[in-house]
Amino acid sequence: MYRKYYPHLAELSEDEVAKQAPFGAKWRLLAQVEVRCYILISNISGSVKVAPLQILQFPVILPHKFQDAEKFNLQFSDFSEITETADKLRWLRYQKGLRQRDVADYAGIYRSTYIHYEEYGKDFYSPKHMEKIAQLFEVPVERLLDDYNLFLRNGQGKQIKAIRMKLGLTQREYADRLGISLCNLKQWEQNRKQLFKSTWEKYFK
Repeated sequence: MYRKYYPHLAELSEDEVAKQAPFGAKWRLLAQVEVRCYILISNISGSVKVAPLQILQFPVILPHKFQDAEKFNLQFSDFSEITETADKLRWLRYQKGLRQRDVADYAGIYRSTYIHYEEYGKDFYSPKHMEKIAQLFEVPVERLLDDYNLFLRNGQGKQIKAIRMKLGLTQREYADRLGISLCNLKQWEQNRKQLFKSTWEKYFK
C-alpha cells in the first residue's frame, strides 16, 4: 500500500512531524471525502492543523503480464515514436505496472470503456477521461493525444479560422474552395459542430 501525504498543506515538514511525535499519535481521521481519500486532523499544543491523505492501492502484476508488457514495449525504443493514443496508453500503463482495471477505476470509467480506448482505439477520446488518465500516468495530457484530438483540444474553430485568414479568404470563398456548404464552415468556426476525424483528415490534416 502506498500512502501519499502532503505536508505543505499541513504547514509541517516531514522532519518536523518525525521530531515531534509518531505519525499515528499526532494525526487522526476527520472525514472521508472519496474512496481512499481522507482528511486528517492534528492538535499539537493547541494548534489545529488538517492535511489530506490519499491511498493508492494496486495489486502485484503476474509474471506473464510482465512478459506481455516487455514484448509490447520493445516495439518502441522511445515513447516519442508512438503516434496512436491506444498504443500510448498501453505503453504507459505497462511502465507503471498497472492493470486495465486500475486505470479505469482511477479515471472513474467502466473497464470496458478503457479496454476500448487501449485495445481498439477511438477517433474521439473524452477530455475528462484523458485528464484523469494523464494524472495517473504523470504526463501532460497532450502527450497522450493524437493529432486529431489535439486539434480539437486546441480549439478547432480558431484553428480553421486562422487557416482561412492566412489564405485571405472570406468564409464563402473558403467554403467554395473546400467544396463544403457555407453553413458547415460557419458551424465549424463557431465550435457549434465538431469535426469528425475523417473530415479533419480530408481538409485540415
